[in-house]
Amino acid sequence: MSSPSSRIVERAFTAFAGHDREQIAAVLTEDAEWLSFPDNPSVAVLGGTHHMVGREAVVAFFAEDFPRLYTRDVGVTVHAIHADGDRVVTELTMTATFADGRPYTNDFCFVFELRDGLIHRAREYVDTARGLRMVEGVVPAEGTPGAAPGAGAGGTG
Repeated sequence: MSSPSSRIVERAFTAFAGHDREQIAAVLTEDAEWLSFPDNPSVAVLGGTHHMVGREAVVAFFAEDFPRLYTRDVGVTVHAIHADGDRVVTELTMTATFADGRPYTNDFCFVFELRDGLIHRAREYVDTARGLRMVEGVVPAEGTPGAAPGAGAGGTG
């Protein structure tokens, strides 16, 4: 049985993938922060920052910017979710389709800190080199270090 904290994070991923401003805003504190690596594919392609501060910045990213890079079929497969009070760690694989029809697949780990039942801070960990290779159209073969399971060349993950 999942904990209340893990259900909040699960609901957040549904909101992020749906690009709905109201649903995204409903899972974040007013002063929410989202931290990722400076070289992540979203920053490299879309510009912007790897450290979003404030609910509106995070909402704008997931509702407006994110869908410009990952245009359809955004999916999240949660492999594990670990909750300890107001801290939730998730291990997952994200799949999506780029505007030109190429597939995207990468593994992530997120650490969420909740406050009053909302996400206050998110730290995103991802193989940025793999993500950038996928953005550039170079997909490593399955079994290659950094290749997500099922992410063989031309595969859909």
